[in-house]
Amino acid sequence: MTGQAAAAPLPTRPRKELKLREQWAETIMGLAVLAVAAGFLVYSLSVGGVGRPAGSYELKAKFGEVGALAPGASVSVAGVKVGTVSEITLDPKTYLAVVRLSLEPKVKLPADSTAKITSDSLLGGMHVAISPGGAEEDLKAGGEIENTQGAVDLFGLIGQVIRPQPPAAGAAAPARPVSGAR
Repeated sequence: MTGQAAAAPLPTRPRKELKLREQWAETIMGLAVLAVAAGFLVYSLSVGGVGRPAGSYELKAKFGEVGALAPGASVSVAGVKVGTVSEITLDPKTYLAVVRLSLEPKVKLPADSTAKITSDSLLGGMHVAISPGGAEEDLKAGGEIENTQGAVDLFGLIGQVIRPQPPAAGAAAPARPVSGAR
């Protein structure tokens, strides 16, 4: 040796103790992530309006086509949200879609009101728009909106305009315009 003293090792904690601390830190961080996720779930369910709100009453409407309508979609009158779609089922006898609507108790609809499914935008999203009628009596809880209009297949309509289908075989040819009438 050249006269240099070997450096004394620094006192260190045992590796086992460091591993135990790291495990506790990971466990606490995992619990914090789960708590935040649970908070987001509770918030989204309460704001999203899934399920039947307290104090609401339910009506049903039958549609031939519901398109992309889903439970939790809004129900509006004159553009104002007054409820949500609580359930969509299929009537096995008529093959119509039965849509259950949960409405705010302060909204009373005339018995001859009309419900139609409309899209929120071209990109998707559907809701039920109700047009109130002029009847003297109101729909009761559990009642049915008789006048309905199902969803319109926008892409199908665009496809028909872009690529019209030829007439079926045996169908009468369209009348030709008369030219040079005297």
